[in-house]
Amino acid sequence: MAAPDALLVMGVSGSGNCYIPSFTLFLKLGWKFYDADDYHPEENRMKMQKGIPLNDEDRIPWLCKLHDILRRDVASGQHVVLACSALKKVYRDILIQGKDDAPLECDHSGKEEKPVEVKLLVVHLTGSFDIISGRLLRRKDHFMPPELLQSQFDTLETPSAPENFIQINVDKNLSEIIATIMETLK
Repeated sequence: MAAPDALLVMGVSGSGNCYIPSFTLFLKLGWKFYDADDYHPEENRMKMQKGIPLNDEDRIPWLCKLHDILRRDVASGQHVVLACSALKKVYRDILIQGKDDAPLECDHSGKEEKPVEVKLLVVHLTGSFDIISGRLLRRKDHFMPPELLQSQFDTLETPSAPENFIQINVDKNLSEIIATIMETLK
């Protein structure tokens, strides 16, 4: 496998997609880390806090912004770890290629650039509803309430060929998860 420009650590809320890369993976690799939750507009956060699931109209501008960040970093030679739910294939496609009719959010240079397609390795953290629900119930001070977990499972489109992905069960301990990712990157 050709070395990816970026790792997308994805899964439903509570799967560990933020915990895994933020505390271990990006430090081990020396890559830049982004938590996609930090880029949700306030309207999205408020909607989730009220128990209302996000729809495509809510997510697509957020995903376009994330693509622009990935594109900018990759174009400058920086490797990236992105923690993001990226529940649907179309969402992952936006992270890789952008969206044809979406303006670039992060490019303020004013010059035309050749589009950059991000070579992405998708790391799908998966687990049972019961295990992930238990994790969410223990989590404090997060805008995503446990009541929305079922909507995320309902929305989830598990990565499949031809996507470049690995799937790891969250039943494994942290060192096993990191070892699996690192082995895949060799």
